[in-house]
Amino acid sequence: QVHLVESGGGLVQPGGSLRLSCAASGSIFRRYTMAWYRQAPGKQRELVARITSLGSTNYVDSVKGRFTISRDNAKNTVDLQMNSLKSEDTAVYYCYANFLTRDYWGQGTQVTVSS
Repeated sequence: QVHLVESGGGLVQPGGSLRLSCAASGSIFRRYTMAWYRQAPGKQRELVARITSLGSTNYVDSVKGRFTISRDNAKNTVDLQMNSLKSEDTAVYYCYANFLTRDYWGQGTQVTVSS
């Protein structure tokens, strides 16, 4: 079993920045594919950014150039640096881990972009 705990959400003005962090349990964190998803009210959950065990990354088009995903295998953490935030980035953000056929989710953290 893998436990994921997100932190770093909150209220920020348009154009501002936030950094989300996800702490994961487990001794083989370095082998997990990690990702951040988000779900806005009335919308489906969508993949925001993903980082593989080898460090390859990919992003949804709407956040390219603004968001950066990174991982620290020594600390069992994965972060999402979010810059130039827009109102449409408002959502609950979820940390996700995958290893072989198993998927794990965090409880989510709210990000609200509003003036």
